[in-house]
Amino acid sequence: MTNSPTATAAPAVAAPAVSGPVRERALALPSGELPAYVYDLGVLRAHAESVREALPERVELYYAAKANPEPEILTALAPYVDGFEVSSAGELAHVAQAVPGRPLAFGGPGKTAAETAAALAAGVARFHVESVHELRMLTALSAERPAQAPPVDVLLRFNLPLSEGALRTSALSMGGRPTPFGLDPSEADDVMRYLTGGSCPRLRVRGVHAHLASGLGAGASLAVAESVVAWSVRLFERHRVLLREVNVGGGMTVDYADPAARFDWAGYGAGLARLTAAHPDLRLRIEPGRAMTAYCGWYATEVLDVKRSHGEDFAVVRGGTHHLRTPATKGHDQPCAALPVAGWPHPWPRPAARGDRVTVAGQLCTPKDVLARGVPAPGLRAGDRVVFALAGAYAWNISHHDFLMHPRPGFHFLGG
Repeated sequence: MTNSPTATAAPAVAAPAVSGPVRERALALPSGELPAYVYDLGVLRAHAESVREALPERVELYYAAKANPEPEILTALAPYVDGFEVSSAGELAHVAQAVPGRPLAFGGPGKTAAETAAALAAGVARFHVESVHELRMLTALSAERPAQAPPVDVLLRFNLPLSEGALRTSALSMGGRPTPFGLDPSEADDVMRYLTGGSCPRLRVRGVHAHLASGLGAGASLAVAESVVAWSVRLFERHRVLLREVNVGGGMTVDYADPAARFDWAGYGAGLARLTAAHPDLRLRIEPGRAMTAYCGWYATEVLDVKRSHGEDFAVVRGGTHHLRTPATKGHDQPCAALPVAGWPHPWPRPAARGDRVTVAGQLCTPKDVLARGVPAPGLRAGDRVVFALAGAYAWNISHHDFLMHPRPGFHFLGG
């Protein structure tokens, strides 16, 4: 992403279709209650149900809570998922309170001893072990549990090789190159010997975890899953241990340039069905986050000013990337639609765009506070509303909320 918001004048993002309920709420909110996040829980449930139906029986669906941990989102997803993946003690406590009694998997690098002890006390279903240090720490802490406590189930996360094609097409890679995520494959045999040699009787190795890349289509995701399973089978066969589970992670693509596009869940599910059929004793798990919740969320705001600079029109809106960090983080234009508002309550003239396309920027004192460029919005005026689609994941919860100390957005849940 360049420092200049005028660097890309041509539009690259399709305008999203705004549903009636979202449009009505965005237009009904008073100016003082904008910006606001609007989540359509009916859309979320329908999407989660379709994903669940596309997956075969021996594929578990866990939701990566980091994508959007709002309690209402977690509650809406609960009937359609097998559990939730958390990556800190804070997430663990939050998710356990929002959806009590649901299975949790604890992952992420840099786990502290306090976090690990809290996860053990909470009865976490699976630990994703990221390093030899974590494994030794978990061994020691698990030994402190009551004698009657069940063994602690472990999945070993490995930073496995990733094909050049997957590396090129992924939006974000956590594997296949030097990263802080997971064990190096060269450590695999030593770790397996440690786990099976009697040094850690309170741990039970179940299988492998490998979340290697994000932003992959169904074909590439399936190829990664097949590769991970094949590698895991060879490892466990060498050590004569039954491979029970392989977690192939998430990272299913969300196309911000085409908000109507969807990951091919049916094709992916069919491929996973073939994979499980080839390994009758194996259970697979996926952990999507963004691909589950992105589509249900909208960021609604109001145009404060429209100005022309060096031949281009700019609309300055309430809020900005300190509320919706996604476009700045990913270097893209967030798909959006303009909603005209007829009235203008002020005695001074109402500024309006002079051209057909507008760059939408926020209120921050940085040229990087740009939400979308080249938006087709002829005649856009101050007082009109703008709603940004695909704002249901890695949006508010990943943003730098307190920069410039603007008011925080409201949160509205439709179809609760």
